Amino acid sequence: MSRVGKKPIQVPEKTQVTLKDRTVTVKGEKGTLSRNLHDDVDISIEGAVVTVSTRKETKEGRALQGLTRSLVANMCTGVSKGFERVLEIKGIGYRAEVQGKAILFNLGYSHPITFDLPDGISANVDKNTIVKLNGIDKELLGRTAASIRMLRPPEPYKGKGIKYAEEYIQRKAGKTGTK
Repeated sequence: MSRVGKKPIQVPEKTQVTLKDRTVTVKGEKGTLSRNLHDDVDISIEGAVVTVSTRKETKEGRALQGLTRSLVANMCTGVSKGFERVLEIKGIGYRAEVQGKAILFNLGYSHPITFDLPDGISANVDKNTIVKLNGIDKELLGRTAASIRMLRPPEPYKGKGIKYAEEYIQRKAGKTGTK
């Protein structure tokens, strides 16, 4: 049995959850999100509580129950509070700046890189090296942060590159460390 899937979701105030034709729509202060349901799960909405149940008691059905419950809970949190992801840029001369709906990165390459932000994601840059991404869709926010990180992943010798704020880069000693 899915322990996560059984937990009811408490819908925050000023947030509405509706189900129509196997599509869950969540409306809140920050926006609206919708997602199609898998055929093996059902959702019941009773006041400010949403519960997810399975149609078939199979291994896949139980897994989808927990997944669907997490997705709907993240939708409720996103439209009421929003999500934030922080990236840090390390390296001499590495910096970023926001230009409208894009971020301009100087990451040690021979050219600057312009990264266009998808709809629903906004960015702030503090001190030219801290990029804060905000959005209501957790999945889109994580994918955007991962795409930005892949522009210059952190390297293990000096730690230069783009990393998540909570990420720890394990360092290597290099050639002189083997003596």
